[in-house]
Amino acid sequence: MARSSGIPVDEFMFLLHDVLRIDRRGDLPGFADLTPDLTRPIVEAMAEFAAGVLEPLNAVGDRHGCTLENGVVRTPPGFGDAYHAYCGAGWNRLTVSPALGGEGLPGVIGTAVNEIASCANPALLLYPGLTRGAMHSIARAGTDWMRAHIVPRMVSGAWTGTMCLTEPACGTDLRLMATRATPLPGGRFGIDGTKIFISGGDHDLTDNVIHLVLAKLPDGDGRYIDDLATVALFLVPKMELDDEGRLTGRRNGVSVGGLEAKMGLKGSATTVLNFDGAIGWKLGSTKADAPAASKSSGMSAMFDMMNGARLGTGVQAIATAAAAYAKSAAYAKERLSGRAADPAARGSGRADPIIVHPDVRRMLLKQAAFLEGARALALWVSLLLDEQALSPDADRRATAGALASLMTPVVKAYCSDKAFEASNLAVQVYGGHGYIRDNGVEQQVRDGRIFQLYEGANGIQALDLVTRKVPAQGGLGVASFIEEIEALLGAMAAHQTLRHQSAALAAGLAGLRRALALPAAAGEDRNAIGAIASDVLAIFGIVAIAFMWGRIGVAALEALDRRDGDPAFLERKITIGNFWALREMPQIETHLAAARTGAAPLMALAAVDF
Repeated sequence: MARSSGIPVDEFMFLLHDVLRIDRRGDLPGFADLTPDLTRPIVEAMAEFAAGVLEPLNAVGDRHGCTLENGVVRTPPGFGDAYHAYCGAGWNRLTVSPALGGEGLPGVIGTAVNEIASCANPALLLYPGLTRGAMHSIARAGTDWMRAHIVPRMVSGAWTGTMCLTEPACGTDLRLMATRATPLPGGRFGIDGTKIFISGGDHDLTDNVIHLVLAKLPDGDGRYIDDLATVALFLVPKMELDDEGRLTGRRNGVSVGGLEAKMGLKGSATTVLNFDGAIGWKLGSTKADAPAASKSSGMSAMFDMMNGARLGTGVQAIATAAAAYAKSAAYAKERLSGRAADPAARGSGRADPIIVHPDVRRMLLKQAAFLEGARALALWVSLLLDEQALSPDADRRATAGALASLMTPVVKAYCSDKAFEASNLAVQVYGGHGYIRDNGVEQQVRDGRIFQLYEGANGIQALDLVTRKVPAQGGLGVASFIEEIEALLGAMAAHQTLRHQSAALAAGLAGLRRALALPAAAGEDRNAIGAIASDVLAIFGIVAIAFMWGRIGVAALEALDRRDGDPAFLERKITIGNFWALREMPQIETHLAAARTGAAPLMALAAVDF
């Protein structure tokens, strides 16, 4: 199996074509062309690019980091050439609509490619990833001149983009935002305020950065008040533009107030940005007094951008942990220490590879079972988003959209939590050698920690799942997910080999039903809902990955029956799926027991006693 930076090319092909069967989705425009003859060269080309161009710069980016020189951020050595090679090869526009200058491939292909690239260098991949999200927001909610003059430059990679939301005293609670937008003649606005934690906020990769900035408009009395309805989204370029989107050669009123000294992802420039009368344009309605939170305001485009970024965050987390797993699995096969407990398994040397020891295998299997199931889950959610966008069937579009919306916080939050755990296990497999820089797995731990915080911390994601996504559309997403599980259980019943997985998934479905009853029992008690949210999300995650392992198992057995594929590869899938069923699924009962205690254990201690 071809591997680079933990990249299993054959596994992506199996998931895309045997599990998700993308080339058999004739109901979706363009999918019939997605045969292995098309997709394999794409996956292999990215694996080669990742190994040859991206991966060699991963440690370089971590070691050098970004620097601030005379108000300009400098990226690590080699990052500029790699970024331009990435864009020059068209990777940044693979899934962008042809109408915008892209290749128009489905998002499910983009997810596979993005995981491969992020596995090799997650810091570098943030620059084009953020740009893609900002570009789509502008294409959706921007004016004609923005679409004509700014979007093409972002699609090509000539300009990059950011999302400027967080402030020193304002994160998730947008009411507390202090950045202000002052209406100016000609439909422009003056933007004043400070934004922090801005990924790609400044750099030397391109000659312009397009910032999407959340700021408050004055109300009818000219006051700036704590009301979400006054918040709007503005396009604010680093360099001044004229009304046709051309560079004037002058710097806009945006300056770098500092570079964040971060734990990881040091090759990604995370900046403090000061806006001092910076000229910007409002996305959506151009009327200064238009309701900022209305769909015409650009706020909905911002939320769409963040939802897409949450899926991407989960994929990057999976990718970072996959790189750590590949290293730890290789190390366990080479490192000699102790003797196998079974004399028959002992080699002829003085010691055996540590992979013979049950606890090392436990750590490796926990990584593999999560990572491979999560990878399948992320691809499935991407396919659901493709269905939502492309299906000619309105009911199918609605169902796919509801499922994707339900699963997005699961991929973002549960997968980033488990990915961080997996990277930590990789360090543990190495022992002391994992704690030092030379072997690289400690970088994966540091780099991967941010994904639990990006795009809304995981506690917020859990609340979003419980309070918004579960009841949305009358519970359509949940009902559809349960139907999918029940249909899969029927298919699994035909395979005795999957009996352990089938029994565990059935028990998991029962546990999920019990978990879904808990928010209703909490009623209006917000503390109770907050207390159970993370456990409910974890249950969703455990069941969702078991669901994917069931689909993987059925596909593997069908391929074995057809004698299509490597038997060792396919049988390995059954074995790892059984591990998830037998060793991970029982955690559902622990989460249920904890959630049933409600808020009392959390709220009993007075704040002064912490």
